[in-house]
Amino acid sequence: MRASHPALLATGRALAELRDPLVRQWADWLVDRSSTSPAVPRPLLERELQLLLDVLTELVGPLRREAVEIWATACEHYGRSAAARGLAAGEVVDEIQFLRELLIRNLAGTLATMRPRQAMAIMLRLNQVLDRGIGVAVAGYTDALVAQLLAHNGVPSEGNALDPAEVERQMSDIERRLGELTARS
Repeated sequence: MRASHPALLATGRALAELRDPLVRQWADWLVDRSSTSPAVPRPLLERELQLLLDVLTELVGPLRREAVEIWATACEHYGRSAAARGLAAGEVVDEIQFLRELLIRNLAGTLATMRPRQAMAIMLRLNQVLDRGIGVAVAGYTDALVAQLLAHNGVPSEGNALDPAEVERQMSDIERRLGELTARS
């Protein structure tokens, strides 16, 4: 089952319009769960969530095939930063699963205006993308955790702390790649 081009465009527009409220809701949920490290300022967390939503928006647009690699990079980065925030692997999954819940709740109005077959195709597409993102985020988390342990002979140290400047540099690189992609459309 494939989503039609107009259905994909309508979903992309809805995601773009909902981006800021979705980021706010997602960040509030993360902070309420106390899953964020004090070393991660909320603006940095929101920027990372915003980046994920921006890439997700492109994944239902005309450049969806080209955005797949950027999605994988962004999700891997999210997993790596989750490891640095001290999360468990299951928490990384929960955080992205909550995005799925937010999307279902917030896109319901848009999907209700579509033919049922198209709405189902959109939801299947979004679920497929999120499932892949979860897998890549967990792999990034695991890679970061193993690298931290091997770098210090298996003993966690303060050197494993999150470096906000490095996180920002990596996000800027992903944002640049996304900007180059969207400039082509």
